[in-house]
Amino acid sequence: MNASWEELVSAALVGAERRAVPPGSVLEQAAVQVVRGRAGRRPLSGRAPAPAPAETLPLAPRAAGDRLARLLSGEHARLLPEWLALAARREVRVPARLIPELLDLGARDRSIRAHLGAVTGARGRWLAGLNSAWSYLLAEPAHVPPGEVWELGTSGDRRAYLSRLRGEDPAGARELLERGWGAETPEDRAAFVAILADGLSMDDEPFLEAALDDRRREARQAAADLLTRLPGSRLSRRMAGRAARLLTDDGRGGLRAVPPKACDSTMERDGVRARPPAGTAQRGWWLQQVVAHTPLSFWAGHLGGRTPGQIVRLRIGDWAREVRMGWTRAAILQHDPEWARALFEVEPLTDLLAVLPPREQSDRAAGLVRDHPVDGQLIMMLGGVAAPWGPQLAGAVVEKILRTADAQPWNAGELIRLAGERLDPAVHARVEEVPDLAAVLRFRSDMSKELV
Repeated sequence: MNASWEELVSAALVGAERRAVPPGSVLEQAAVQVVRGRAGRRPLSGRAPAPAPAETLPLAPRAAGDRLARLLSGEHARLLPEWLALAARREVRVPARLIPELLDLGARDRSIRAHLGAVTGARGRWLAGLNSAWSYLLAEPAHVPPGEVWELGTSGDRRAYLSRLRGEDPAGARELLERGWGAETPEDRAAFVAILADGLSMDDEPFLEAALDDRRREARQAAADLLTRLPGSRLSRRMAGRAARLLTDDGRGGLRAVPPKACDSTMERDGVRARPPAGTAQRGWWLQQVVAHTPLSFWAGHLGGRTPGQIVRLRIGDWAREVRMGWTRAAILQHDPEWARALFEVEPLTDLLAVLPPREQSDRAAGLVRDHPVDGQLIMMLGGVAAPWGPQLAGAVVEKILRTADAQPWNAGELIRLAGERLDPAVHARVEEVPDLAAVLRFRSDMSKELV
């Protein structure tokens, strides 16, 4: 007796000996089921799908389309996201023959989805409506005329519309969101709250405070993160009150940290997650989150007028790691360069670099490249430095590549890969001493010119 498809899957997952399926026949029976399913499937009946709508975007230049095909075939495949971003910014669409391959790739790789909705045009969206494996595309923004997009557009179109409106009219965007808040899906509510980061002000505080009662944890968390950036918000004042009790001057040139004994409902409403990640002490996790959502401006007054540089070097004791991680998260949430610099001096974390102006990011990273050996930590740090890298960092990396190419070819290769993606492609003629790097930069330079 042949087993059903579900029984075969179960046997393969938990072991044939634990299911009434002969071990030697699992694959054989699975093959039979597949052939039977294909051979016995009745032809679909009904109407053919409506034709794809007319395209509204121009086709990418032929040379650009040919280069996209080369990228998809594996040549410098890591540059595909950059090609898609350039094409989306210049509002051109990809050749129709390449759309299915792109959509298949996007189904496997979320990192390239952000621009697929725009560059695959009307035909891409039409295909996404016919194939459930490609339906993710309908949640991505596309170049669609405004019209009635807020009422009738897809999730991605509506996010893009709200983002544009927020940049032009912050109050109007918030009011539009408020009017239909209850009818939005939980996923959209969380995404829409995050969009309010652009142009954030105390005018948004009442709406965000109300969003702390949302049913969706992601929406509540997004609202709490934004309220942390408003020192005058009610959430910021509540968090500062908690922090004042948990972290105090010990009178001996250090700090005394006492984690919360419990995470009550008011703390959870304010964005403190009760369950810690695996391997993290529960009370330390609560302490870290309270510190992370306390306005950084609070600490100078609470700790005797000390500067951020002085505060982060204070002796703390048993909970030092949790407190400093909280300050790091706060510096990132609140986009505070002064605190980011102070914390980076103590521990050069990549995430802190993102808070600094691009030129400063590059210059600080250059110092680390010159002073440290090439290892996983250095490469991870460089991966967080915004492109294009400045001249100091570019020079430091090229010099490090030349020094490590013979003794550490793998590490040199990682540096070449990163530099090829992050340097300004126009400098390709100035790095000829590293042929592999120059070749990637020439490829990117030609890629950009073709999409003009």
